[in-house]
Amino acid sequence: MPKMKTHRGAAKRFSVTGTGKIKRSKANTSHILTPKTTKRKRHLRKSVILDHTNEKAMRKLIPYL
Repeated sequence: MPKMKTHRGAAKRFSVTGTGKIKRSKANTSHILTPKTTKRKRHLRKSVILDHTNEKAMRKLIPYL
């Protein structure tokens, strides 16, 4: 059986923590920032753990990370 290929787009956007959870960054931070409040932009900076409903699909995309 050949090796699985890592989905390069997913590998650039997601990372695996030391405990094996998948970490992602939040959306809406790249442009049109003027109407967004400072508090909202500050909270968007933090990364979050991926929801467990999407975790199985993500592990298929990034099998070796």
